This record gives sequence, structure tokens and C-alpha cells, in this order.
Amino acid sequence: MVESLSFDSASLEATEEFLSTAYTPMRIGKSVADARASISRRAVGPLSVDRLSFGYDMSYTADSLGRVCLISVHAGTLADRTGDGEETVFGPGETFLIAPPDAPYQGEVRSARYTIAMFDSSLLEAVAPTGADGRGPVRLTGLGAVDEAANRQLGAAVAYVRDHVVGNPAACASELLIASAAQHLAAATLAALPHTGRTEPVPADRTDATPDTLRRAIAHIEANAERDVSLADIAAAAFVTPRALQYAFRRHLDTTPLGYLRRVRLDAAHRELLAADPGGATVAGIAMRWGFAHQGHFAGLYREAYHRSPGDTLRERA
Repeated sequence: MVESLSFDSASLEATEEFLSTAYTPMRIGKSVADARASISRRAVGPLSVDRLSFGYDMSYTADSLGRVCLISVHAGTLADRTGDGEETVFGPGETFLIAPPDAPYQGEVRSARYTIAMFDSSLLEAVAPTGADGRGPVRLTGLGAVDEAANRQLGAAVAYVRDHVVGNPAACASELLIASAAQHLAAATLAALPHTGRTEPVPADRTDATPDTLRRAIAHIEANAERDVSLADIAAAAFVTPRALQYAFRRHLDTTPLGYLRRVRLDAAHRELLAADPGGATVAGIAMRWGFAHQGHFAGLYREAYHRSPGDTLRERA
């Protein structure tokens, strides 16, 4: 079910009340001459995406959000003043974590237009279930991306979820697509931001990265490709740790477990295109059914695998 809300006001009091209801208890600390603010939200499943625009500078203090909250700045700047009060400023083109999910935060919005993407922090455990000590869940330890390439990739992941998933009614109707998009955003977050997770396999993981592990994992993937499948699910089915699972796929197939899952779903979409009735089926509908919301990306993957476009396959069926 998709939830939508919108807000447009020139009242600081109304804006403060709305922000406190929509996000977390918040206090705006500055009066302004023009207090116009605009906010819209679309939420589905574990994902929500908001578009915000403030034509003025607004300082704030806020309680913890309880969710992972990523901000992509399009215009203006946002300043973080959490902790010792030292200011970190993020500007256009930057995507960052506003605060750890369990921590309060404070800062200032400076005549900014930006996107907020939020998701349940439990998704981090689905893509990287343990921290470096192997006992606790992975924790995010920094706000900004580790480098410029990581920043671009994280910004692209936020834009993908905003424009092709929660902003697309047909995509929102697919539970598989929503689940895949949520995992994609969580994985992009861990790839871009510093965290406590260990990425390199330990000796036990290398020992477990056997052909038998690979066979068990592949059997689980192929039997459940149409369902919401996480890295943790596949690892549990193969009776190994997620790191051992990743090492097994890299060692034997030169890919990742989720990369293999994507290829299985691509093959399923290909078979459906081959069998489809061209008068009733569409490439977009089949792609979305198998978890591909971005049609250009799907077409690129399809052409690389089958050396023709998905549209050509459907037309040849005619």
C-alpha cells in the first residue's frame, strides 16, 4: 500500500509541527521573513522518499529517527552540528547520512532543496548481518561517503528508488520489486558509508566457500527467485556465513550471490518474453514482475545477455 502526504505552508509553527509528526520531535530555532516550505512524501513497504524545499535558513534539533535517513542535496546546503558542535556542510551533488538511526542530531537547512530517502535499519542486517566481531549487527560510523565515486553511486541509488520505484505506481504494486529496491538501497549505503562490518572473509569463511556451498545456494536462489530473497536468507539456506557465501560465488563464478539472483531473474524475464502474447504483454510489465524497475537498465542487461533488445524478443514472438 502506497502512502502519500504533502505539505505547503508559510507558517514556521505549522512547519515545525508537521516535521515533528512526519519525522521526529523537532524544534526550529530561527524566525524568518518568508517561511514558505514545501514537502511531499511517498512511502511503500520499508521505503519512504520525501522531496523538501525551504526558501530560508532553518536551524533544528531533533530526536533519533529510528531509521536510516539519507539526504541528497540538489540546491543550497545542509550543515550538521551534531556532537561537539563542529560544523560539517553538505552541498549540491552530495548524499549523506543525517545521523545514525539511534542518535539525536542537530544542524541547519540553508535555503535548500533536497531528497530524503529512509528505510528500516534492519535492512542493513539483511545485506550484512554482523559487524567485524561477528556478534553484533553492522553499524554505520560516518555521515559522508568514503570517496567521490561512492557518493555518486549512493546518490544514484537514492534517485533510482525515488524516480523508478516509489514514484512509479506500477512498480509500487510489485512486492518483489519493492523488496529488491530496498535491499539495493541498503547495500549501496553500506558500500558508500563507513561502517563496522567486515568485508574480507576470515579463514573459516574461505574453508566454507566450497562447491557444495555454491550448489546449496544456487538451488535456493533458483527455487525462490520470484520471492523477496536476501543475502542472509541465501547464506542460511547454504549453512554458511554471508561472507563465506560471497567468497564462494566470487571464487567459483566470479560474481556475487545477489548478482547471480539478478541473472536468474533476467533469465526468467527472457523466458516470459519468449512465451508472451505480444497483444497483451509489455516489456515493462514483465520486467517489473521480475524486479527490474528501471527500463533502460533492464534493456541494457538484457541486450548484454541476449544480444538483442527485450522489445525485439517480444516482437519476434508476434
